[in-house]
Amino acid sequence: MADDRFQSRFAADASLLPHMADLANDRILVALLGEADYRAASFLDQRLLTNRIGREWTGWTALPDLGPAAPRPDFIFHIGHVGSTLVSRLLAEVTGVLPLREPMLLRTLAQVAERIERPESLWSPELYRARLAQAVGWLGRGFAPGQRAMVKASSVITAIADDLTGPDGRALFLTVPLPRYIETILAGEASMAETQTQASARMARLARLLPDFPHALWQLPPVTRVAMSWLCEMASAQRALPPGDPRYLWVDFEAMLADPAAALAAQATHFGLPVDGARIHAALAGPIMRQYSKAPEHGYSPDLRRELQAQAAADHAPAIAEAIAWVEAIAARYKSLGDLPIHGDQEVRCSS
Repeated sequence: MADDRFQSRFAADASLLPHMADLANDRILVALLGEADYRAASFLDQRLLTNRIGREWTGWTALPDLGPAAPRPDFIFHIGHVGSTLVSRLLAEVTGVLPLREPMLLRTLAQVAERIERPESLWSPELYRARLAQAVGWLGRGFAPGQRAMVKASSVITAIADDLTGPDGRALFLTVPLPRYIETILAGEASMAETQTQASARMARLARLLPDFPHALWQLPPVTRVAMSWLCEMASAQRALPPGDPRYLWVDFEAMLADPAAALAAQATHFGLPVDGARIHAALAGPIMRQYSKAPEHGYSPDLRRELQAQAAADHAPAIAEAIAWVEAIAARYKSLGDLPIHGDQEVRCSS
């Protein structure tokens, strides 16, 4: 009876977040959050687990499968460091959706997906598909009837984006032209360190996407590794979130900053959410646009972003040019990459 009561509550109560998975023991850590906790959190990962947050492990099979009728969340995917947290905060402010920023459970599912055809996989392909659908149902719950949930995934989740959105889902994909991406990463010590840490996994993913890939990570200098990261995430998105598919709205974040009100209205329309000009104006005039979205206690702005990019461009010009040329050579080699928007409004058309 107690288990039945818990399952009934879990099915309807977004305050019970399936936070992380322990695959070896087939269990889920369920954390207790209020709606304000969701809205404040920049990351629903291990940083969430302060002493204030109650949590308890429970067996995966003890949690209910909400079934195909469960509300599905909308998604924001991105290549990393391209304003996805800012967009999540703005859309939550403008439309009232429940934001879930980088839920840790999705990282585990992406890791399972990478190994699903290998002998060491803990799950069968059938179990992966069933549990991914189950997890999507969990993340779609709201705090009030009819409240929509919107998941801002981490950048590595793009590889399984098509599995998450399903045939009727809607998603944004945020990107920037390659030069702006490199400059943004170089402008921040933490972002550069993070990108270098993830370079090995991204190189492996890129090599799986591009047959007979002719490069090794050890051959690439640091700035070219940044460019490779952009290429990996763009190639993943082209496969999982094809830009011609009406379910997916590709957004150039640099262009969005030039007219954020129009961009927010278009994004809300894409998700079928109400467009309220007054709320958009209030959100853009408020503190969100003057804060660093991942750490709102620190100031940040589009103008400061541009200043830091310009400084990075000046400080690293030869290395940036070499990195862009490397990506252009890969784009020319692989027709499967289609038209990569390397320079934004100027597309590079791949040949043979």
